[in-house]
Amino acid sequence: MHYYKHETAIVDEGAQIGLNSAIWHWTHVSAGARIGSDCSLGQNVFIGNAVVIGNKVKIQNNVSVYDSVTLEEGVFCGPSMVFTNVYNPRAVIDRKREYRGTMVRKGATLGANCTIICGVEIGRYAFIGAGSVINRQVPDYALVVGVPGRQIGWMSEHGQRLDLPLRGHADVLCQHTGQCYRLIDNQLIFLAENGVSR
Repeated sequence: MHYYKHETAIVDEGAQIGLNSAIWHWTHVSAGARIGSDCSLGQNVFIGNAVVIGNKVKIQNNVSVYDSVTLEEGVFCGPSMVFTNVYNPRAVIDRKREYRGTMVRKGATLGANCTIICGVEIGRYAFIGAGSVINRQVPDYALVVGVPGRQIGWMSEHGQRLDLPLRGHADVLCQHTGQCYRLIDNQLIFLAENGVSR
C-alpha cells in the first residue's frame, strides 16, 4: 500500500489515493473519490464519491466532504467545518440531481466550524475565519469572517494578514516572507521576483 490507512478506517474499493497520504481513525473514503498525494484525512472524516482532492490537502477531524466538492492543492479544512451540496434540502424529496458544485482553490484555509453553502467558489489562498458562513464567491487572498461572511481584509500565501484597504491601489510586502502583493481596485495579485503576477 502506497498510503497509510489506520485499521479503523474504511476505504471502499475503487477509491484513488495518492502516494504518502494518511487516512486516520474511523474515516470513510467512498469508492469514487480521488485523493492526491501527501494528504491527511483526520479522525471521523467522510469523503463522498464525486469528490476530487488535490495534493497536500489537510482535512481535520469531523469533516464530511460531500459529492460535488473539489479541493485543489494545499487546501486546509479546519475541525468540524461543513460543506453542503443541496441548497434547499428536504428529508422526503430526492434532490440528488440538484447538487451544486463547490470549488475551493489552491491554498485556501477553511477555519474550524465554518459552513460553506454549496455552489460557491473560494479563491486561491483565501482565508475563511472560524465559525463563518459562506454563501457567495470569495476572491483570491480574501480574509472573510462572520455570518453571513463578509470580507474584512487580505491574507498572504503564508497566512499573514496584509496591511491593505479592501479596495484601491497599493503594493505591500508580507511581513514574514517579504513577498510582494499588489492591490488593483478590489483584486489582490502576487508579484513574483521579476514583478510579473501569477
